[in-house]
Amino acid sequence: MRLACWSWGGAPHAGLVSACGKELTPLAAEHPELGALPLIQALARGDALPPPKGARLPTSAVELCAPLPRPLRSLFCVGRNYRAHAAELAGSVFSGNKDDQGAWPIVFTKLADCVVGPHDAVKLPGAAVSSQIDYESELAVIIGKGGINISKTRAMDHVFGYTVVNDVTARDVQMRHQQWDLGKSFDTFCPMGPWIVSADELDGQDIRIRGWVNGDLRQDATTRDLIFDIPTLIETCSRGISLQPGDVIATGTPAGVGMGMSPPQWLKSGDVMRIEVDGIGAIENRFI
Repeated sequence: MRLACWSWGGAPHAGLVSACGKELTPLAAEHPELGALPLIQALARGDALPPPKGARLPTSAVELCAPLPRPLRSLFCVGRNYRAHAAELAGSVFSGNKDDQGAWPIVFTKLADCVVGPHDAVKLPGAAVSSQIDYESELAVIIGKGGINISKTRAMDHVFGYTVVNDVTARDVQMRHQQWDLGKSFDTFCPMGPWIVSADELDGQDIRIRGWVNGDLRQDATTRDLIFDIPTLIETCSRGISLQPGDVIATGTPAGVGMGMSPPQWLKSGDVMRIEVDGIGAIENRFI
């Protein structure tokens, strides 16, 4: 199953995506402005999906929106979760962090309002606010069944599916503060999409992630290289916190970010960032 959100005729719609990704079937969902969230919540309750509403549409004829354009709360995000990425920023962002397997994952949040669509423009804040804008290609986990204190052995039962995000980051702001939320949450700093693919169609624990800047391949890794796997992340985020259907956990980024290059390569106006996750699809955003 693939769930998407799109704009058509000046109105929001939510529904199903064909296996080939070329057709959309609108559903008679309540609050389509919330995207796939009401559909995930309905399935979590054991309800059936609402019936189709209107004719199928070609994907190319609509404007895809983020599949969760209005998350109920902030997004859970994970830092330092690929070994090569931990190494490339060991002298800056991750200085002082432990390398041993007994360490806890680094978890932070992005404000939900920074979510934009898979092809929307990302707005640079201006040099007076930040001059070091970076990208992070990531697989994101979508929670389907809520719960608290979820064990690793049962964690995958709580996964609805997966999508793609770009954890855009203002590195100078990130480094300025002891917590990262401000440097991660500028307006438009979380492109998401193109849709959500359910867990029965995809093995998120063995999936390839790639990222290009202006056609130049910068990031290429698989989730087999995660330091903390998806069950561990769900167990961690649910310790004392009730996860809810539609919650998002971005699982971390591979090596190849702009900050890790010598010299650093910051994003500038006109740059185009493309992120592709096998089995899901691609998002592509221009920075303006």
